[in-house]
Amino acid sequence: PETKATNSYVNPNGGRIYVDIGKSIERARPHTAIAMDLRALTARLVGAEYVVLEDFNMGAQKPVQIRFTGPDSRQLLDITNRFMAKLRLVPGAADVGLSEQDPQNELKIELDRGLANALGISANDAAQALRVAFAGVEVGDWVDPSGETRDVAVRLAPEDRVDASNIERLTVAVGGANQIVPMEQIATITVGKAPSQIQHSDGKRQITVSANAQGRASGEVTADALKIAKAMTLPPGYGHELAGGSRDQQQVFSRMGIALVAGIALMYLILVVQFGSFTAPLPVMFSLPLSLIGVVTALLLTKNTLNLMSFIGVIMLMGLVAKNAILLLDAARAEERNGVDREEALMHAGRKRFRPILMTTFALIAGMMPVAIGAGEGGEFYRPMAVAIIGGTITSTLLTLLVIPSFYDSIEIGREKLGRWVGRLRGKASGEAIVAK
Repeated sequence: PETKATNSYVNPNGGRIYVDIGKSIERARPHTAIAMDLRALTARLVGAEYVVLEDFNMGAQKPVQIRFTGPDSRQLLDITNRFMAKLRLVPGAADVGLSEQDPQNELKIELDRGLANALGISANDAAQALRVAFAGVEVGDWVDPSGETRDVAVRLAPEDRVDASNIERLTVAVGGANQIVPMEQIATITVGKAPSQIQHSDGKRQITVSANAQGRASGEVTADALKIAKAMTLPPGYGHELAGGSRDQQQVFSRMGIALVAGIALMYLILVVQFGSFTAPLPVMFSLPLSLIGVVTALLLTKNTLNLMSFIGVIMLMGLVAKNAILLLDAARAEERNGVDREEALMHAGRKRFRPILMTTFALIAGMMPVAIGAGEGGEFYRPMAVAIIGGTITSTLLTLLVIPSFYDSIEIGREKLGRWVGRLRGKASGEAIVAK
């Protein structure tokens, strides 16, 4: 019922049907539920290969892709078939298939060169006999009723070309002799399956197994698929790796992780300069993981996943969380410089900064709420980012007022104890030096 329009594209190797389901704010169901219904409908089709693609953010490809490489395409096909049988049992894996069309029937003819040479038959003689059967040979021409001359070629009928027994009865002429021998005497003919096309990567043949994720995050399905691939015993020279959107997502996450660590390190250096101490910024750094409690809880409650947008939200959250801790510690250290006791300074700073911290927190949550609701075109894509920011901000605000003062007090007490211990060691060392003199 959500269908607004359809558009189809058909070519000799297949085709695509694009279904416009309208804007997200104009329909009651998400696109994932509609995709599940489409899979149930297309499952009734017999004799057709089909796949339902619901997310075009990474192009028209499935999000879960594992690539197998090796020297022999038939061995690769056997490996991927075993892998697909196990992958279909993984919860959430749908539309499991190959990166290409399903394997096609293959007529394999293996010539016994030793026996053929003994009989005086070359590989070219056998090839000519097969050429007559499959490609045909011109035997003359004829003039059609319109007066146009047309070539006449003779070859086996289509139904006879796929029967191995008919190929075995083909005769091969012995060169230089007036003799013929059947094909089955000098060759082994079998019918099997072979890849519909051969793909190469870095000089190796490859076949990619892909799948959609239904009811689970694509990252979770990819992790399970990798476990299955690693558990398989592959022959020497064969391997597997991530491909497509799975590989791109892994690379993006690793680079964003580096950016997150670099940002935290830069933040620490700036705070060292601002506070004039290497230990004072440590409570701010310890407050950063506290926001992850809210991030995980919010994503679970809203049934979102840790994807690209939620990861961006986590990176943004690091600066927002540090802001509250900086406001609190800056006020406390200012009180300490005026001679106020540290614990009293922390309590007074908490009362003094409580209102600004709550005001900025509520303003941030109010600004992110429309994005978290997912209103408007493309809202579903940006929603995880807003949910992560809101959840992390709420927990970090509450924990900042409670945990940061304790962290700061404990670190300062430890620093003072360490300073007294180092001072005693220096005094003992100087005393021993005086006695020695």
